[in-house]
Amino acid sequence: MATLVIFSASVFMPVIGFLFSMFIPLPVLFYRTKLGRRHGMIVPLVAIAVIGFIIGGITMDIVFFSGLMLLGFALSEMFEKALPVEMAIVAACGIVLGVGLGAMVMYSIASNTGVVSLVSAYVATNLKLSLQLYQSIGIPQETIDAISGSLDRIQYVLVRILPSLVAASTLFVAWTNLIAARPILERRGLAFPDYGRLNRWRAPDVLIWGVIGSGLIMLLPATGFRLIGINGLLVVLTVYFIQGIAIVSFFFEKKKLPRPIRVVLYIMIALQQLFLLVIVCIGLFDMWINFRKIDPDKREPDLPA
Repeated sequence: MATLVIFSASVFMPVIGFLFSMFIPLPVLFYRTKLGRRHGMIVPLVAIAVIGFIIGGITMDIVFFSGLMLLGFALSEMFEKALPVEMAIVAACGIVLGVGLGAMVMYSIASNTGVVSLVSAYVATNLKLSLQLYQSIGIPQETIDAISGSLDRIQYVLVRILPSLVAASTLFVAWTNLIAARPILERRGLAFPDYGRLNRWRAPDVLIWGVIGSGLIMLLPATGFRLIGINGLLVVLTVYFIQGIAIVSFFFEKKKLPRPIRVVLYIMIALQQLFLLVIVCIGLFDMWINFRKIDPDKREPDLPA
């Protein structure tokens, strides 16, 4: 029921629905941890069946929501293994992306449509729905006309950077649910790995070469190489965004800001693109500046929620 409530909110509240959809993995993660693998599998399977009935068959939306539920299941699986937090997140995301790609290929075969054509049609449909949403919430008509005239160009770009958008989104959702799951599991007396204090987490130093390499590839004249560079850069910068958020959380904790103020500030970060860029830069330059002034080799146990 918790999964279906979150699903309904994400579908029927389109303006803020994406915030609800981010937490679809959470109830699956909880019940997989509580009930074990065999019984915990019932939750996503029943939820997928009910969602399929509501939507009216197998669609790309089913693949999307199924992937989110699989992410929660995979995260719980990784909790039972002695893996560092980075490996647990990467492994869970790898499982979801691999299964999702396989499901999309099978769906394209069943519908007798190429994968690229399928993705292009899906992106085009959602762009038109987004345009209708903008009209319904009172966006100025001049802006609507400007967006409408650029839909083909927007679709062209989105289709080609979709791999990195999907990977980056999966990575961020996995990290968000990891943080959200800890207090819930600990309050119920369920096991949660000792990953240390996550607001002290930092990306491996070697990852900076991903930024440099992707930037250099983007300078090449061939369009195909530039697309590879853009996709790689988006994924790597997502990791640094997560590190930047960890730094922000560290200072929120240090200054003992009340929880309501923290929530408002996090919402502002989520809604303002300028703040997003600032957070990415903070995470990126932390390798040299060390904003938190902490020893990267020193590991502290996490605090109870």
